[in-house]
Amino acid sequence: MGSGNSKMFGCCCGSHFKGTILEAPDVERDEKSDAFDLPPFQEFSFEQLRLATSGFAAENIVSEHGEKAPNVVYKGKLDAQRRIAVKRFNRLAWPDHRQFLEEAKAVGQLRNHRLANLLGCCCEGEERLLVAEYMPNETLAKHLFHWESQPMKWSMRLRVVLFLAEALEYCSSKGRPLYHDLNAYRVLFDDDCNPRLSCFGLMKNSRDGKSYSTNLAFTPPEYLRTGRFTPESVIYSFGTLLLDVLSGKHIPPSHALDLIRDRNFHMLTDSCLEGQFSNEDGTEVVRLASRCLQYEQRERPNVKSLVLALTPLQKEIEVPSYVLMNMPHGGASSVESLSLSPLGEACLRMDLTAIHEILEKIGYKDDEGTVNELSFQMWTNQMQDTLNSKKKGDTAFRHKDVNTAIECYTQFIDVGTMVSPTVFARRCLSYLMNDKPQEALNDAMQALVISPTWPTAFYLQAAALFALGMENEAREALKDGSSLESKKNGNSGR
Repeated sequence: MGSGNSKMFGCCCGSHFKGTILEAPDVERDEKSDAFDLPPFQEFSFEQLRLATSGFAAENIVSEHGEKAPNVVYKGKLDAQRRIAVKRFNRLAWPDHRQFLEEAKAVGQLRNHRLANLLGCCCEGEERLLVAEYMPNETLAKHLFHWESQPMKWSMRLRVVLFLAEALEYCSSKGRPLYHDLNAYRVLFDDDCNPRLSCFGLMKNSRDGKSYSTNLAFTPPEYLRTGRFTPESVIYSFGTLLLDVLSGKHIPPSHALDLIRDRNFHMLTDSCLEGQFSNEDGTEVVRLASRCLQYEQRERPNVKSLVLALTPLQKEIEVPSYVLMNMPHGGASSVESLSLSPLGEACLRMDLTAIHEILEKIGYKDDEGTVNELSFQMWTNQMQDTLNSKKKGDTAFRHKDVNTAIECYTQFIDVGTMVSPTVFARRCLSYLMNDKPQEALNDAMQALVISPTWPTAFYLQAAALFALGMENEAREALKDGSSLESKKNGNSGR
């Protein structure tokens, strides 16, 4: 397609970008530093992941896929520190646990700054879970199709497709050229708002081996014909993403190719982008998309040539992604700027006396709604002893007899006939007052399993993390608690 279509994309805004400034040595250095920063792939226990996700709480679901038996992705924190995404497959997805482990371990060897990397997996009984880096800033689909404040800038869209091509090139170089169901929901944004490719798509979907779950209109023609999936099929899907980025809509490839053949480029271009790019740049993106969407696989480009074609198109390369996206930088908001409750303030100051006074004043009001299903047998045989343990623990807690409080609350918890987030919170503080911060952290996490949206548990988690010398993680926990408290206060109309 020639560049003489002068009416194609409107006037040019600013000077045209010249040359290639993204140098390979920087990429290699970034890749090495990322690999150094990430722990090696590991197998997690189901209990670890249950705790990390507050008992797979519905409040921690970040996405769902499937119909009758979905594979669900949860956000969580390992040991209240590293944020993770946990994909929990439906029980029929991977009947052969060895195949699952082999696939996960192979993908887990990949380490790259363009990927949301796989950190580990869990394979216990019928449970199959994947653990990846958590990306906090939504998906490309959200920013392209469902934006709220402003559409994504042209320079950011070009950065997305380049970084994505670099991710695919890296995977190909490591012997993983097949990426299943590549689409705008698979592109995630990290703390710095840099786009990353989800590692989940590098795993086969499940026992049926299907590579595409999206609308058939977007599925590569060879897959529809033969059911076979090839590296060229991934290029076809990349072409559909180029269309997404250009149009701001999810246009079926057949319709887009008709528009291209008819030179109807106005219908293909997001009206929000008017004046943001030159005719030449627009022509090049359309040309690339057209080549990726060729019916014959051999006529599609390879990933290396995509990287080479997209690199010189980059704009504003010195501007950080979070600036281009007009989003706050990861970790930029300080704790001092938060609206903390008295309990949050006390935990920030590590004022254990103030925390004790507040917990004593709150009492057990936050246990309301906690489900305790007890049989009559339990009531008659065990309940009195259990309630007596709790009562003794409460008396000891009130008088700051922390050793007795810990002992009595432990008896109450170990019987297991009742669950109480407040008991865990009180034992947590007792451990802190007894200079046992790790035990305190464990109790704060257990309180979140019972009550995943309880700000108190996050605040106490922060206090335990401060005591462990983990200041950054503690501040994150304070932010989580403050955010939940704001939501609750907003919902209650205060």
